[in-house]
Amino acid sequence: FLLLPISYSCGLEEKNKNLSESLDLSVDEALSLMKNFDPNIKVIEVRKSPVEGLWEVDIEAGGKKNLVYIDSSKKYLISGGIISIEGKKNLTQERLTELNKVDVSKIPLDDAIVMGDKEAKYRVIVFTDPDCPYCGRLHQEMKKVIEQRKDIAFFIMMFPLKMHPGAYEKAKAIVCEKSLALLDDAFEKKELPKPKCETSVIDENLKLGEELGITGTPALIMPDGRVMPGYKKADAIIELLGT
Repeated sequence: FLLLPISYSCGLEEKNKNLSESLDLSVDEALSLMKNFDPNIKVIEVRKSPVEGLWEVDIEAGGKKNLVYIDSSKKYLISGGIISIEGKKNLTQERLTELNKVDVSKIPLDDAIVMGDKEAKYRVIVFTDPDCPYCGRLHQEMKKVIEQRKDIAFFIMMFPLKMHPGAYEKAKAIVCEKSLALLDDAFEKKELPKPKCETSVIDENLKLGEELGITGTPALIMPDGRVMPGYKKADAIIELLGT
């Protein structure tokens, strides 16, 4: 953990103060403390954390949602992850994932490339880059999911990163033909044909990704709006769906 003093006090601290004592911390009070660090910060919610003596403070700054912890003495701000030893889970990351859920109903899928049955019960949206090695690995795991579960489908959004100079034209060629075969070819490092259409889909996807806070690929958006960055194995994807 990174332990930061919220304020400096000239008074003597109580030597035997019980930090597990239950004290109230309102949104307004948390905001007052947090403004010492960033005058533009917003406090979304305050709740008791999994650790006794700490408050969880959900914040928004610079368009990003995050969380920090404030101790019951209200003198320290803690920035870092709380890990459950028994469950071996990063509780902070789980909360961040919940906090940053997106509204999937606002994501247009008409131009997405579908892997699986487009009418499947569970829809997973995937932002991918044709020149991204981990996207290629995820693509193979997605195929395994489809083999196991016919009630799951992937809606693939082309999201070429600037770090891959040729990815934009490849993504455009794939979108023009809505072709899974061309995407497979791209991941296999085969040469793709020139785009056969003019389309604004790629630019729209890039703008959408920025609005959703997606900065890298691959990124999966689960049906409930959780954004899960990075490569995942087939079993892990199914587990994330909770089905």
